[in-house]
Amino acid sequence: MNMRMPELRRLLAIGAGVGIEIGERDLRVTVARVRPHAARVLGGATIQGFRERAAADWGQVYVDFLRRAGAGHLSATVLLPRRDVIVRQLALPGLSGRDLASAIQLQIDFLHPFAEGDVAWAWGRLSGDGSVLVAVARREAVERYRELFAEAGVKIATFTVSAAAVHSALRLVSSPPADFLGLAESDGELEAYGESQARGIFSAALDLPGDKAAALASAELRLPPETEPLDLAAVLPRPVAAPADFDLSRNALAYAAALAGACPRLALPVNLLPPEYRSSHSRAIFVPTAALVTMLVIVLVALASISPLEDRKYLTALRTEIAKLEPQARRAAALQGAIEAARGRARALDNFRLRSKADLDSLAELTRLLQTPTYLTSLELSRDAAMLNGLSEQAAPLLKLIDSSPKFGGSRFTVSLMRNGRLEMFRIRADRKEAFR
Repeated sequence: MNMRMPELRRLLAIGAGVGIEIGERDLRVTVARVRPHAARVLGGATIQGFRERAAADWGQVYVDFLRRAGAGHLSATVLLPRRDVIVRQLALPGLSGRDLASAIQLQIDFLHPFAEGDVAWAWGRLSGDGSVLVAVARREAVERYRELFAEAGVKIATFTVSAAAVHSALRLVSSPPADFLGLAESDGELEAYGESQARGIFSAALDLPGDKAAALASAELRLPPETEPLDLAAVLPRPVAAPADFDLSRNALAYAAALAGACPRLALPVNLLPPEYRSSHSRAIFVPTAALVTMLVIVLVALASISPLEDRKYLTALRTEIAKLEPQARRAAALQGAIEAARGRARALDNFRLRSKADLDSLAELTRLLQTPTYLTSLELSRDAAMLNGLSEQAAPLLKLIDSSPKFGGSRFTVSLMRNGRLEMFRIRADRKEAFR
């Protein structure tokens, strides 16, 4: 039975997570538990006025809330404020692995208006065609929030952005619509998130009335004008259970962060928090390892229980067949040796025939080249060279003349020229360009 990748991912969706949305004045916190094809909200809280209060004060409120929800061991997935981050989608088809990371790094300075070297950035692959989601923030802003949460005693696993959290949450226990636009209100602004075949992902905080914000976001996504925007909470996986006072619409972004944090291995790895400050959290991350170890033990026990008698029977049968085929293999090897010997003799005969023809062609070529008043007193032809002894009025030009032939090259005098009356005596060695088989 073939199982598609989304279905396999949903079977592996097991865990619990805490999501925190940083607002203008308040922190919205949601705790969620994920099981295959289902999500459950364990609790929600709003920590008001956290910027004006002592970090230890509201940090204790947070810790007490997690303890009541049975999630004291969890580290949080924090959504940085939308105004502090820049989210971009890049199309980099045909790249993967280190090449993809290098291509993003080359473009990162063109994706933000901040000073060079003053940014933290992270990315995650959206699809198999090379599309990636890139988040960029000022390093100073990331460090400020890190110090604030550390002072409050809040364990943080991830600083991410709403686009990455929503994208991951939509695919955790269900499948998102093909083309949609979702809106969520946050601190008087509308957070827009949508997906379409034409654009991929669109995420932005819009300080506009609802109808104008929806029209702008729909245009960016290339959606039909009549497309009705949805409440982002209606697009996210509907929890099978939640506290009576939990408002999913108001806490949609924190809920999405909690779902993404519950299964970090299945979520987009867009994490702006430096690795040295990340705190691993859910004990559920050990579930896949424990399952694999259990399966390995079962397989080893099954292999150990197989009787070695079957192996011996198979080995005996194999040796019998080898003994039957061994004479045929020896005859085949002998025939192969005879064939190779015959081929060698045929090649020797062909080479001898070709050598005689090549010698005659070389002799004819020298006859053509060396015209009166040049005379040869002797000529020796070997497989790779010709030795010419003779007389000529001007022997020096003979080297260039012989090298111009397609059959000879690298000609040189082997002894010094000597004059005999008006003629010069020469001895020339010329390499033959022809190769014999």
